[in-house]
Amino acid sequence: MLVRNSVYEHCLKLNKGSRLVTCILSVSLARANGNSYAHRGELRQAKRIVVKLGSAVVTRGDECGLALGRLASVVEQVAMLQNQGREMMIVTSGAVAFGKQRLRHEILLSQSVRQALHSGQNQLKDMSVPVLEARACAAAGQSGLMALYEAMFTQYSTCTAQVLVTNLDFHDDQKRQNLNSTLQELLRMNIVPIINTNDAVVPPPEPNSDLQGVISIKDNDSLAARLAVEMKADLLIALSDVEGLYDSPPGSDDAKLIDIFYPGDQQSITYGTKSRVGLGGMEAKVKAALWALQGGTSVVIANGTHPKVTGHVITDIVEGKKVGTFFSEVKPAGPTVEQQTEMARNSGRTLAALHPDQRGAIICHLADLLVEKKEEILAANKTDMDLAANAGQLSSALLNRLSLSPAKLNSLAIGLRQIALASQDSVGRVLRRTRVAHNLELEQITVPIGVLLVIFEARPDCLPQVSALAIASGNALLAKGGKEAANTNRVLHELTQEALDIHGVKEAVQLVSTREEVEDLCRLDKMIDLIIPRGSSALVRNIQRAAKSIPVLGHSEGICHIYVDSEAAIDKVIKIVRDSKCDYPAACNAMETLLVHRDILRTTLFDQIIDMLRTERVKIHAGPRFASYLTFSPSEVKSLRTEYGDLECCIEVVDSMQEAIDHIHRYGSSHTDVIVTENEDTAEQFLQQLDSACVFWNASSRFADGYRFGLGAEVGISTARIHARGPVGLEGLLTTKWVLRGDGHTAADFSEHGTLKYLHENLPVTQPQPRQMTAQRED
Repeated sequence: MLVRNSVYEHCLKLNKGSRLVTCILSVSLARANGNSYAHRGELRQAKRIVVKLGSAVVTRGDECGLALGRLASVVEQVAMLQNQGREMMIVTSGAVAFGKQRLRHEILLSQSVRQALHSGQNQLKDMSVPVLEARACAAAGQSGLMALYEAMFTQYSTCTAQVLVTNLDFHDDQKRQNLNSTLQELLRMNIVPIINTNDAVVPPPEPNSDLQGVISIKDNDSLAARLAVEMKADLLIALSDVEGLYDSPPGSDDAKLIDIFYPGDQQSITYGTKSRVGLGGMEAKVKAALWALQGGTSVVIANGTHPKVTGHVITDIVEGKKVGTFFSEVKPAGPTVEQQTEMARNSGRTLAALHPDQRGAIICHLADLLVEKKEEILAANKTDMDLAANAGQLSSALLNRLSLSPAKLNSLAIGLRQIALASQDSVGRVLRRTRVAHNLELEQITVPIGVLLVIFEARPDCLPQVSALAIASGNALLAKGGKEAANTNRVLHELTQEALDIHGVKEAVQLVSTREEVEDLCRLDKMIDLIIPRGSSALVRNIQRAAKSIPVLGHSEGICHIYVDSEAAIDKVIKIVRDSKCDYPAACNAMETLLVHRDILRTTLFDQIIDMLRTERVKIHAGPRFASYLTFSPSEVKSLRTEYGDLECCIEVVDSMQEAIDHIHRYGSSHTDVIVTENEDTAEQFLQQLDSACVFWNASSRFADGYRFGLGAEVGISTARIHARGPVGLEGLLTTKWVLRGDGHTAADFSEHGTLKYLHENLPVTQPQPRQMTAQRED
């Protein structure tokens, strides 16, 4: 694997486009070692690919005729990959279905003519179609199927060739060599071979006919596997009518899709029935896939019939996305991310049931470990810093985020102890009590959300913060950190699990360190309840796009404004603007646009603002109105909706406080916005009318922070309109449930003829005393 991995890493550095062909060609040399790919990500480098189209993919639901829409989307994807410089082959079913359609049409037409001649009338009797023999259907359908493929591929300037084979073609050495030579020559000429068993003459398959490790051609699954190994293909994609391989028959209650299947796992699989059409079932597909894998070809079994994914299923697989079931010979040492999520959920439920003092003790122990083990943490962080500096790919701002220091660790420990104190009345707190009727009381209480997925970039200090908040709120946590902080995150996670282990909930916080793509994690909608991205606006936007079924808590941009009113005090303006822009320019709560009232232009106050920004080396971009007042203006802003994240800002002029509000509503991101004024009425109007998560009067935008709000720490700042808004701390990680305590009540008791009436009396809220629990440790 050393050859392939070195080429793989080299290829990742290349740009897309024309260089992709060179990259694929170089990887084909690595394929000479005969090993299949170990990870999905390596599939991007596959050069020679076999796509097997099952009968259920090619055939319509009535089993008579072809699914033209699905077939067209497959052809488009294959042609696109072929034009990238890959060598594509198709093993297709469909000849029997196509022939059945033609023969049924001919038989019905013939019957109608005979009946019309016989009766002399236009009214026809009911006509029945006899059972059609499969070989005859195949003979009638082969030419039409190939003509259809040729017509479709022609639209993409791609040439095709038909190759019909039987089992004998592989058993006879000379025929096998001829077949190999033919296919090699077609691929060399950039032609897509379309291969199928010659069903017009092929004999029925013999049971148990696999001899001496060679798979016999019983169906197109075995044909595709045999062909892939014979042609030394890098990848075999087998498309069927199921999502992939399940551990039990699809549709059963506990059936789970297997992401990666390893040789030796067959005993854990219970197979169902085969598809509605075709010769093979899933068991045949698995057998063929394992045979191909043993021969050095990677295999993915996926759904080619789902209307939402058919149009990109092949390209998604080649891009390494988590689609279907990937067959791999290399079993990872640790658990899969699905197994990690399951462990976290189970342990998280135990965590939520702990006494608040026990959860607080875990957090305090983690705070102590951050101080006690600081040398170990800083040593790991230095390794990450050195690697990042040598790579030269991180900006100074990201390097600053990556760096830890004794002062940062002490500050983290203080914040964690604040969270521990706040956790005492978090889970199980009664928010509302109502007496619905006599002996029927309803309570609304706080409960954990469930499993949190927190994705953060080069910010190792984020891991203990979000871990403490998850522990305090009784939530399970999956943490996915940036690879730049891999060593630091590993040490911090070990310390977190050491703290959790004092009460037997070690698995409640999991660090995802596998090659999982963020987009793949966002698809675990049945396992993850909330995603919290911590990082750049690009990261947040990508996650919001990918997480179609999981709520995302966060903000994609931090376009924060400061409005300097005509009645602002000079000293406050200078202090607030300097702190908001220059204290930490990369922060999401840093000022990006300075709005100034028209009346303060050409005043001492305005001159002092400009002088201060120049002294701090802030690059100024002029808004359209501000530029119109100047003879020689700074560079005019390209967009008023820009998050600079550096020592840059935009200055724009407004005529009034209301115009400032309108500007912020139009160009802001609803994050944090500030007014500086001595007029209380103006300030109150600004605070009431502006629709942002944080609105401040005479205070720096940098106060939009969970620690400064006294939340101990935050998991992020949300600009959403529901659930949680602004800096999100412990409260934002809780939801509620309703608890009803009755005495044999039924809804019929309150019907028109019932004996009870609703009272709906609000009762005083009293917090129950948490039950004492015995601390448990894992062995």
